Amino acid sequence: MRVAMWSGPRNLSTAMMYAFAQRADFEVVDEPFYGPYLRLTGLDHPMREQILASRPEDAFEVEQSLIGSIKDGKPNVYHKHMCQHMIEGIPRDFMAECVNVFLIRHPARVVASFAKGYPELTAEDIGFDAQADLFDHVVSLGQKPVVVDSADIRENPQGMLQKLCDAIRLDFDPAMLRWPAGPKPYDGAWAPHWYGSVHTSTGFAGPEGPLPELAGELADLVERTMPAYRKLQAEKLLP
Repeated sequence: MRVAMWSGPRNLSTAMMYAFAQRADFEVVDEPFYGPYLRLTGLDHPMREQILASRPEDAFEVEQSLIGSIKDGKPNVYHKHMCQHMIEGIPRDFMAECVNVFLIRHPARVVASFAKGYPELTAEDIGFDAQADLFDHVVSLGQKPVVVDSADIRENPQGMLQKLCDAIRLDFDPAMLRWPAGPKPYDGAWAPHWYGSVHTSTGFAGPEGPLPELAGELADLVERTMPAYRKLQAEKLLP
């Protein structure tokens, strides 16, 4: 099984990758298209040169690696994808060979978190429109996409991971609930900039508090991305 998890930034995506990495039957891949995305866009992201050096492949080489043999002979692989990476020039054919899952989070929480490390963010940076477009693409493939809300996972990690595993016809493994603290060998090169909080964790954080109050351009950005979020929210697995 090839599980493609489609998320935006600051959305429990790394914790979810860590959860699947604890399974003996899964290999994990961290943001495989990040290098091609930066080369195609020219964006000056934090740690850009380190990322490019660690991701030398072009987009089509990446695609072939995603549908090729799985590392260490494991039967399953988990791809952590960022929706905003899937721009023109990044192939999508491999999605037909994956079980596609969409991880959502309220835009106010995403914007408040991402702006701390990347203050000049745009709607394209946080990927909500791209996520909705990818959802439609999966539907066009004849698949029924699975949607899971990060807030529900934090509220009840075991219950929601069981529901997710059931939805993709995978046995639940309790090992998914805990992981060792610190950097991981499968982390992307950008981990020192972005993964500080998850590196201090050994499991999913507890329930989130009230939505952050944002003003000005950040509030406008939240409003701009709400329609795409609501579209997927209507399809999510219920707690």
